[in-house]
Amino acid sequence: MKPGILTRTIVTIVFFALVFSPLFIRRYEARRDESRAKLDLQAALAGHGFYLQEVSKQAGVNFVHEAPTLDAKLAHIMPQVASMGASVSIVDFDRDGWPDIYVTNSKEGSKNALYRNNHDGTFTDVAEQMGIADVNKAGTGVSMGAVWGDYDNDGYEDLLLIKWGKPELFHNDGGKGFTRVTEQAGLPAWVNANTALWFDYDGDGKLDFFIGGYYAEDVDLWHLSSTKIMPDSFEYAKNGGRKYLFHNLGNGKFEEVSEKMGINSRRWALASTAADLRGTGHPDLFVSNDYGVSELYFNDGKKFHEAGQETGVGFAPKSGMNASVGDILNQGRFSVYVSNISEEGVLIQGNNLWVPKEGTSGDGTKYENLARDFGVEMGGWSFGAQFGDLNNDGTLDLYLTNGYVSLDRNKSYWYDFSKIAGGHALIINDAKNWPAMEGRSLSGYQTKHLWLNDGSGKFVDVAPAVGVTDTYDGRAVAFADLWNRGALDVIVANERGPLLIYKNTVTPENKWIEFDLTGTKSNRSAIGARVTVYWNGQQQAQEVSGGSGFASQNQRRLHFGLGKFPQIEKAVIRWPSGKIQTIPNPAPDQIHEVKEPE
Repeated sequence: MKPGILTRTIVTIVFFALVFSPLFIRRYEARRDESRAKLDLQAALAGHGFYLQEVSKQAGVNFVHEAPTLDAKLAHIMPQVASMGASVSIVDFDRDGWPDIYVTNSKEGSKNALYRNNHDGTFTDVAEQMGIADVNKAGTGVSMGAVWGDYDNDGYEDLLLIKWGKPELFHNDGGKGFTRVTEQAGLPAWVNANTALWFDYDGDGKLDFFIGGYYAEDVDLWHLSSTKIMPDSFEYAKNGGRKYLFHNLGNGKFEEVSEKMGINSRRWALASTAADLRGTGHPDLFVSNDYGVSELYFNDGKKFHEAGQETGVGFAPKSGMNASVGDILNQGRFSVYVSNISEEGVLIQGNNLWVPKEGTSGDGTKYENLARDFGVEMGGWSFGAQFGDLNNDGTLDLYLTNGYVSLDRNKSYWYDFSKIAGGHALIINDAKNWPAMEGRSLSGYQTKHLWLNDGSGKFVDVAPAVGVTDTYDGRAVAFADLWNRGALDVIVANERGPLLIYKNTVTPENKWIEFDLTGTKSNRSAIGARVTVYWNGQQQAQEVSGGSGFASQNQRRLHFGLGKFPQIEKAVIRWPSGKIQTIPNPAPDQIHEVKEPE
């Protein structure tokens, strides 16, 4: 072979070896994906004003939720009964001004994680060294959710952990570690809980807390004495766990006062939230129940009374799995979003958006379900949802997770599920009567929903267009400005799936403002404080929350989008103590740290 031909042959071989090498292909695919992502980002910013990029791996977060393994008597329906426990809550546990992330695990012996914000776009799990990782020990139950509140007003957020098992309270020791104080606080020995929240229901400046039971508290799901543990009805079940209201006595002690305060229910609680729904200055309590109606407890400052039926909220039984509030019409009044089940051709419950009727207030407040009118009714087998202004245009948007049990894509459990749902109470109540799942899916592999609010009573789903395409079995979702950029990022906990962190890129044309509040006479966490921002002839109200959605808690800092060219007249803060504080002309594109006036 001539030298020239040999050279060309070698060059050709080397060229093809390079072109088709795995490394070259991976690099090519990475550049291609990066180009596509840039195009998607540009299109989303142009069309919707924001784009969500999933960055958990880049952020150093590799958490995957593990489900519990319950008593073998439930093996035939294990994927269904052991289908909860993935939760997420946001806390600045070390008071460095950057939001951290706490996520729960649910397998016996598994570890929870506390991701400390490193201020550079990454996170480090410090739960082990902080003493709040190894909390799912055999015999104590497993984690179902967590909420944060400063119960002793020392300036650091404490951790209330709920479980199918023993609830736990951990005191935050100045951001350097946590001390378990469960027995000193007086928590019950065992609660099969799925929801909890912090709030100061009596306005005494000390945070109280609520826990909602799901299974009855005498049920040990790992050691069943009987399989008669299921609901006695798919519509009006009242054999679930009890509801607990703990009053803060000070000195780290709490007193259980639910019945004394008018809360006496055994409906199957899945979600709860507290907010001043009537403008009375007292936080009301909303509880979403599975297998039944939602409960709305009005608070007169001395006692609660259940007002669901008279307000319209308790009108029809469904499968309530979410409770979140938002001033969706910028009128200074809160609507409540409750998620339920919808499966085309099988069961259409539809989600509820309870909007206060015009002209009603106080104890006469009436609600109407406008989910269909607003376009947020159909969400599949829905779970957690949150309101927040994701594109900073001045109106609150809505993010919804869904998907129940994703197993065999080609086999459905719905037919057998519908048979048991229509059975007699004695049949429904006994788990041994429930047909075996045998690897079949039940509303699995569902696409998520992200509805943009147009400000006039209509929401439009833009999830795939802005980067939300996952089909995991979603449970909890929380919002937080993780990088202190003035954009709400989205954190999603998935059952038997990864924790997802969606970093939000918002068009810089839309402005924003945030308020980080600290109480003095009020509780230090400022939970229950209401901020109303007035700008460009409109207003929007938000409250600091001690827990909302499904098994979740947003950042305490309040985030307002303002749209283009905002002229901010004022921000009015109504503290839980009743004190009113007005901030004239606060500057946009800033985080305003506000301490309650002495």
